[in-house]
Amino acid sequence: MPRIRMEVDGATYEDDVEPRLLLVHYLRERLGKVGTPVGCDTSNCGACTVLMDGMSVKSCSVLAVQADGQDVTTVEGLGVEPSTPGGTHPMQRAFHEEHALQCGYCTPGMIMASLDLLRENPDPSEDEVREGLEGNLCRCTGYQNIVKAVRRAASEMREPGRQEVTP
Repeated sequence: MPRIRMEVDGATYEDDVEPRLLLVHYLRERLGKVGTPVGCDTSNCGACTVLMDGMSVKSCSVLAVQADGQDVTTVEGLGVEPSTPGGTHPMQRAFHEEHALQCGYCTPGMIMASLDLLRENPDPSEDEVREGLEGNLCRCTGYQNIVKAVRRAASEMREPGRQEVTP
């Protein structure tokens, strides 16, 4: 079995894994990172999106061995920095304050994909947010409040002294 080593949410993990083990299953079953849901298992919905070296990936389409040597951030790893007021990341707060979730199933993936979007474009228009998140599906909200949340977080994160876009 291949041996992998990766940093997940600031902690280093080393494990022997089956070559076909998906990253989403490694995160959930081996590391207990259940904030990353298994959605469709086909990479269509984006619920399982995490950041790998700061870029969003659908963890159901990445093998754990492909994450060897990488820095992975899950939704659970956001807001753990001492500089983050209240222990929540600005994107998490914005999703809450703008009512950008209903059932919450897609929320972790939406938040992580939004962070990658803001890494590339720190001041996106509504259309740019919609285009940037088109690989992540929500069956409940109609997206309007998600777009508002991303734009609100983008504004807050551009303020001097605020946390950087990527955790």
